Amino acid sequence: MYNVHLQDLHQKLNASFGEFAGWNVPMIYTSTMEEHLAVRKSVGIFDISHMGRLKIIGKDSLNLLEKAFTKKIYKTKENFMSGPTLALNEYARVIDDEMWYKINDEEWLAVPNAATRERIINHFKYIIEKNKFNVEIKDLTFDYALLALQGPESQNIMDKLGASWTSSLKPLEFRLNEKIKDSNIFLISRSGWTGEDGFEIWASPKDAEKFYNNIIKEGVKPIGIAARDTLRIEMGFVLGGNEYGEDPLKYPCALSLKYGMGAIDWEKSGYIGEESLRSCRKEGLRWIRIGIEMKKSSARFIPRHGYRIIIDDIDVGWVTSGTYSPILEKGVGMGYIDTRYSITGEPITISDGKGRTGEAKISEFPLIKKKANA
Repeated sequence: MYNVHLQDLHQKLNASFGEFAGWNVPMIYTSTMEEHLAVRKSVGIFDISHMGRLKIIGKDSLNLLEKAFTKKIYKTKENFMSGPTLALNEYARVIDDEMWYKINDEEWLAVPNAATRERIINHFKYIIEKNKFNVEIKDLTFDYALLALQGPESQNIMDKLGASWTSSLKPLEFRLNEKIKDSNIFLISRSGWTGEDGFEIWASPKDAEKFYNNIIKEGVKPIGIAARDTLRIEMGFVLGGNEYGEDPLKYPCALSLKYGMGAIDWEKSGYIGEESLRSCRKEGLRWIRIGIEMKKSSARFIPRHGYRIIIDDIDVGWVTSGTYSPILEKGVGMGYIDTRYSITGEPITISDGKGRTGEAKISEFPLIKKKANA
């Protein structure tokens, strides 16, 4: 099992650790609810170094990305991120959902999900070899730490650190090789995965530790991976292994994700999985991803992964992710339902399969009615 670069620092901050995708990560510092609300109402700092850091270099870099992903990557401006977009296998099942950072046409960076970092590297190698592309892949995961400052007060914190220039960064814009106080920052982007304003920072472990400590000195609360999960569920953001995966017997086709955010461009052609994805579209979907909100009478019921979705005693789907929403003060989640029953607002029953049930309704994303910044 891998340790995050700043493990000793997190231990000093009394973090409780847990395993996630082969990494020992800081899960909770005080309580998930407290940390969740800090990000929604103020600001918090995450260590998300369990996620991958990749770099591709070479004259065929753009060709590789166009072959691998469902979005027109070539439209990306320099110093901006492209995504989210999907890498598919030949069955139109999702290998990973990713953001790509364009330095120039021949040089790109990415943050793959922790569980799929090695899989996506091997996928790229397969494409490179098959098409004889001139591309080099560099795995920077163990060279840089990855932090995320998230919440409506994020900019105020950057101002206090003497980095007021970050206010000019547009959503998904990034800069390389900046200095913030006494920390050398390799990359800073206006992005995140919480639905709040904020920044993601790549830095060497030494510089990341200095940056993190400076943030904490400003009164920012450290946030664990558990709250990152509850935050993303409120927004309807997906997670590999829950909402998507490669096994066609376990996961519906990528179109069923109802991913949005321009992740699939139907005017694009030539990417892996395209034929199967277009077949899904022509044939129509059996399953569609929905949001789940528990009713007031079942507010404390948590719709957990694997629970069944029931309508009039008919099993019509399953829950993929669920949690308690501190904002809505009730259980929320997402799952797949037979498209014949996927009417927003319709009542559904969530069953744990052992006799315990809760009443809910079908909801649209995001489950909290605010717009994501990234």
